[in-house]
Amino acid sequence: MNSETRTEMANPQEEAKLESFLQWLEVNGVVLRGCNIKYCDLNKGFGIFSANDVSDVYVTKHRFILQKKTLLSLYDDKVKSLVKKLLNLDGGSEREVCFEDFLWANSVFWTRALNIPLPYSYVFPQTQETEDCSSSVDKTSEASISHGPREQLLYGKDEKISGVTSTSIQRETVWVEGLVPGIDFCNHDIKAVATWEVDGTGSITGLPFSMYLLSAGQSSLQIGREISISYGNKGNEELLYLYGFVLDNNPDDYLMVHYPVEALQSTPFSDSKAQLLEAQKAELRCLLPRSLLDHGFFTVDIPKDEGNDDCKHDKGCSYSWSGERKMPSYLNKLVFPEKFLSALRTIAMKEDELFQVSSLLEELVGPEREREPSEEEVRAAVWEACGDSGAFQLLVDLLNTRMMDLEGCSGTEDSDTDLLKKADIIETEKEQIVRESNSRYLTISSNLDSLIHSFKLQ
Repeated sequence: MNSETRTEMANPQEEAKLESFLQWLEVNGVVLRGCNIKYCDLNKGFGIFSANDVSDVYVTKHRFILQKKTLLSLYDDKVKSLVKKLLNLDGGSEREVCFEDFLWANSVFWTRALNIPLPYSYVFPQTQETEDCSSSVDKTSEASISHGPREQLLYGKDEKISGVTSTSIQRETVWVEGLVPGIDFCNHDIKAVATWEVDGTGSITGLPFSMYLLSAGQSSLQIGREISISYGNKGNEELLYLYGFVLDNNPDDYLMVHYPVEALQSTPFSDSKAQLLEAQKAELRCLLPRSLLDHGFFTVDIPKDEGNDDCKHDKGCSYSWSGERKMPSYLNKLVFPEKFLSALRTIAMKEDELFQVSSLLEELVGPEREREPSEEEVRAAVWEACGDSGAFQLLVDLLNTRMMDLEGCSGTEDSDTDLLKKADIIETEKEQIVRESNSRYLTISSNLDSLIHSFKLQ
């Protein structure tokens, strides 16, 4: 999605679908107030636009929010038979529902779902017979709901509810993930024009438990301006996976480097290495913000106020007890977190290095293990035994794997460009993310290769 305004028009088929949807909203009591749904462009589709100078621009009655249907089994076990029964009740279908249909429906929900507060009685409707049960049964039921595994899924804390206290929310309101017809038309923007909120008592909108969009700025929205919301601080890889678009120059873009836990099981001495990883509190993945990758493997200067705390290093760690292994000059310039590098050092250790670590720690804590070695001491012993050479080589392998994954479906970057040209989609967001990602990985991999051959760490 980009922020460019285009004058393209929706085709008649899309306009007909929109008109049908607007009629559905009207029939089901959904109120569009101060806004309307209009066509944006080919990339965005439809969006929400301001219709007059008001701060709260959208209301939807809670009883028409589509609640999430919990899927507790695989498609073949439950979903297929259930959908078939529903279609038969509705008069049947021209073709049989397939797995791709389920994937489409599932993605439609999860790319648009919001965490929504609903009355307890709406989520868990009770019959008159249930309400007349004894108080002891009610208390047992209430306890099972309040302390059961559903609690984290049902009760939310982040969203704002006007006129409802936190105590009343937990007693009377259940948080569920669901679809809000209309609000899910809002497109994403880093500088969101509005935020969505819930009016618990109806003091603002006149409808209890209604949802509305509130202007994020101090002034009212201009007539005809598109109303965008924020989907969260997500990188392009996450945006592409969840929503199918990317942003040019996304400030929240990042690179994730990950060593699979399953691969650790196949390494020599995996049990001993797993114990060392736990003792160091090492991490098998790291997220690197885009701003840190401008200079490849290491940066000229890491700003003091850089937001990624994981990239800060423990300068007080004693790296060499014997003095034979010097503290590297690049230590404070690495963009990779120390806990991640510690994990790679441990995984890449050879048999003799593993025994050396064991000997160093035994010398430190004594033969009778008077105490347990600290996290810093274990990390220092691993560094003393193997240095960074093996970790860097493993890191290169991980980055090469990422590049191979990118090329696995459609080929190299040149192949992707040819595909886009054939589809008459040149310089689109998809091409941009593939190009930038490949360039980023190639830059880091090249720097790593050079670093390994330059330092020749022992």
